[in-house]
Amino acid sequence: MSDLELGPERRDAASPEHRGMILRYTAGERTNHWMVAMAFVLAALSGLALFHPALFGLSGLFGGGPWTRILHPFIGLAMLLAFLPFALRVGSENRMQPRDWAWLRQYRDVVMNREDRLPEVGRYNAGQKLVFYAIVLCLTGLLLSGVAIWRAYFSIYFPAVVVRWGAVLHALCALVLICTIIVHIYAAIWVKGSVEAMTRGRVTRGWAWKHHRAWFREIMTRAANSRPRPD
Repeated sequence: MSDLELGPERRDAASPEHRGMILRYTAGERTNHWMVAMAFVLAALSGLALFHPALFGLSGLFGGGPWTRILHPFIGLAMLLAFLPFALRVGSENRMQPRDWAWLRQYRDVVMNREDRLPEVGRYNAGQKLVFYAIVLCLTGLLLSGVAIWRAYFSIYFPAVVVRWGAVLHALCALVLICTIIVHIYAAIWVKGSVEAMTRGRVTRGWAWKHHRAWFREIMTRAANSRPRPD
């Protein structure tokens, strides 16, 4: 297998343990992903602590109520800043195509794991693309509403009605984002090999053929075209 099939890494990556594997996520993409994931967990826990008195006990993880209130918006900003380069890197690959809409219409086959009946999938399937767009929209809503309700710096410049509706929008976006991430985690566990792809970076040819056949064809075509031709 050529280095192109393994991905844009050094040639010593083609070790025996990596032969027959295809690079799905680079080290930078994986690091970026887990940075966003860690920031999300911290932002969700601190946000839930501030959302309802029944969940206020979570503030103990951050040093108490005052520290939770101080840290939460900065953690949210860290999550947004970590997600931004990742979104720019994979945004073009998350554009919806006709085959993605067909994939969604065949949701029964998706749920029943009848992938042989589904349209060929690129690097990301339609479900993953919808998760991507949901995260983008939710983070945008959280940023705008968060600025309006960030009492220490900005909320004093907004009318009370804006602050109140900002709090509602912030809670709604947070709820949708948390639910979206739960679905994302479930799907990653449900499709065997997905978690390993984001931890180790590589997948087998069989996994790529079964779950992302159009992407597999693209990788193989690119690898074949990169091989030196005999004179």
